[in-house]
Amino acid sequence: MKHLPFPLRLAAGIAVTTAERVRELPKHLTELPVTVASQVLQASMRVQQHVTELAIKGDDALSTLRPVEERPSWATFDEEVEPAPGDPAPNGRRESAAFDDPWVAEERALAEDHTDGEFDSPGAPTSAPGGLTDYDDLTLPQLRARLRRLSLSQLEELLAYEREHANRPSFTGMLTRRIGNVRATLDENDAEDLTER
Repeated sequence: MKHLPFPLRLAAGIAVTTAERVRELPKHLTELPVTVASQVLQASMRVQQHVTELAIKGDDALSTLRPVEERPSWATFDEEVEPAPGDPAPNGRRESAAFDDPWVAEERALAEDHTDGEFDSPGAPTSAPGGLTDYDDLTLPQLRARLRRLSLSQLEELLAYEREHANRPSFTGMLTRRIGNVRATLDENDAEDLTER
């Protein structure tokens, strides 16, 4: 069989493709609004990405022209809170240890927000474990706010009392960790005193 000329075959292919497209036209017309909307959204997202990239490049370029403030005048930080009276004077190593302790910021905030005796009921007995009145009624955050003011012996007294009475795991765990931290601080301070001599 002899092949038909190429232009004729090409014209037949175009005619068949056109007929197929005409048959699929109703289906494509129903999909057309969704397709157009999706293409518009994609284009707008690309434009937003390009604008953002340009803004970042502009920020980088402008940052070389003016120095960045070490500390903006409007910024305040929780770490700037003054230590409570009776706390040991902070030194470089203890200050860095304070940032390692996740409870420090919370303890400071709670201690500042709540005054001594705020949660005590009137007429409560003055003798209590560790010197804390209504210890049994304190919540975990309320106790945590008071822990910094307690000595090692008061903390040990509280832990013994907690184990003998309610034996709440969250309370015993927190008291045990606090006692360990106080002992480590005392050992470190003793070691520093020996090296200074």
